[in-house]
Amino acid sequence: MVTSPWNDLDRPPLRAGALERALVQPGGLWTSVRVVAETGSTNSDLAAEAASGAPAGAVLIAEEQTAGRGRLDRAWSAPARSGLFVSVLLRPGLKDATGGGEVPRRHWSWLPLLVGVAAGASLSRAAGVELSLKWPNDLLVTVDGEERKLGGILAELSGDGGEEDAVVVGIGLNVSLRAEELPVPGAGSLALAGASVTDRETLVRTLLRVFAELYEDWCSVGGDPEASGLRAAYAAQCATIGRPVRVELPGGRELLGEAVAVDADGRLVVRTADGTEQPVGAGDVVHVRPGARPL
Repeated sequence: MVTSPWNDLDRPPLRAGALERALVQPGGLWTSVRVVAETGSTNSDLAAEAASGAPAGAVLIAEEQTAGRGRLDRAWSAPARSGLFVSVLLRPGLKDATGGGEVPRRHWSWLPLLVGVAAGASLSRAAGVELSLKWPNDLLVTVDGEERKLGGILAELSGDGGEEDAVVVGIGLNVSLRAEELPVPGAGSLALAGASVTDRETLVRTLLRVFAELYEDWCSVGGDPEASGLRAAYAAQCATIGRPVRVELPGGRELLGEAVAVDADGRLVVRTADGTEQPVGAGDVVHVRPGARPL
């Protein structure tokens, strides 16, 4: 039997040419937009291209990922054309119209959080869905009164420590997944969350335009999360802040307390029972889970 992208009329293929015409503009952030029918991981593909000197501003979108990864190499899978699987190549250390604004490396950890803020703003604008952010990299929506995971963000560094190093940031979003297609009970999709729009071209255009605006603002102030407003914007959308948490750390260790803030380095600040405030970075955390409220 011959298969076709049009076999499922609710999930038409993306039009690469239309997306490139809409997003690649003179002097803009995006320099190329490609759509592939299938790949293992868009992040891995772009990281390999970055290592070969690919310019900043490249966008790679897959209709299907066969080896999609989340943080700590956790698997991410979904039916073909049921979601958005997008990676972008950035070089924030370079001062360049498309590459960035000489952002110091200490601020690069804010890039996945910036993507989360962009996702929240763009989905509210384009699909009428309110998104919340679970630190450090999960995107949440409400389905039938329950908080569900809509997608995730993965940022990876490519380079040897110089100013030309690249950051490849990937985002995966469940768009049209039906209840019976969800990979785990705690997952959700835009369709199940009652989105007014599930057209993937509309969603990815809006997402990349909003991200470009926020990224250019962030670069213009050297990546400063305060001056750019990024820290405040992230805190306003972060569902983790204000909740009791159980932070699972390497070696079976745990940190229990209340998440009270995200600090200037993008780390989650946890206040323990004795009042001590301890920051934890995304690279130091295995899981952040709900904790018990004190009696």
